[in-house]
Formats: sequence, C-alpha cells, structure tokens
Amino acid sequence: MGKALYRTHRSKTLADVVGQDHITKTLSNALKSGKISHAYLFTGPRGVGKTSVARILAHEINKLPYQDDERQHIDIIEIDAASNRRIDEIRDLRDKARLSPLQAPYKVYIIDEVHMLTREAFNALLKTLEEPPDHVIFILATTEAHKLPETIIKIGRAHV
Repeated sequence: MGKALYRTHRSKTLADVVGQDHITKTLSNALKSGKISHAYLFTGPRGVGKTSVARILAHEINKLPYQDDERQHIDIIEIDAASNRRIDEIRDLRDKARLSPLQAPYKVYIIDEVHMLTREAFNALLKTLEEPPDHVIFILATTEAHKLPETIIKIGRAHV
C-alpha cells in the first residue's frame, strides 16, 4: 500500500513548513538563541499543521533528524487526548515525566486535541505544566482553545 499524499510531502524541518512563516520564524529564532520554553500551545483549525509543527519542533529541540516513517523517538511522546483524556492517564504521564530522558536532552510530550481532557485531568496536569522538571517540554495542540481552562491558556501565552 502506498503512502498518503500528505505523508509524501510532509515537512521535515521548520524551514520546510509552508504558510506558517510567523510561527516557524519565532520557533527558529528561539532554537537559535537557545531560549526554549517548557510549554507551547498551538491552536488553530484542523489541517493547518499544528501536530506536524509540534513533531518537527520536538525533533529540532533535541537535535534529532525527523523521519516521517511511523517510528517515534523514545523521548518524544505523542498523546491523543481524545483517547487518553482521563485523570489516570494524566497521572501516569505526570509520573513518567519525572524520569530523565533516555537518549535525547529533553523528553517532549505532544498532547494533541488537549481540549478533550477532563477537568480532573487538567487539574492533575496543571502542577506539572507550571513547574515541570528541567528535562521536560510540553507541546499542547488544539482546535478548540476556548475549551481549555484559563490557567492553561495563561501558561501557553507566557511561554510561547
């Protein structure tokens, strides 16, 4: 079976991303200056590349080549909040976040569709977002930012 068209032409670096110059320039400048935030919040409608940019950023933060071949690096953890939205999953994430990365400088958590987390799950995640271990970076992506608790939005604004 062949690859889907979007997979064949998916960007692999921030410089390859089309139509998001203001975002990629900001992220590239942060990477060049070494001013990496511990949390990022990507919002926008479906199909604009939030998750793709999150994956690229996670690899570039860790200075790893990005291969879009279904394999995930052990220190880049992608979570679909639509399927893993309960407090137990977030407690597990919180516990595992304390552990040091195995191979890369940072353990990066990409939480896609973060607006789907339950209120209790957000509360469990909040303390870790506010005071993460030095080796952890969170990238939150959502199509519905208005559904996020205000505290999460403030963290994203302060650090993105």
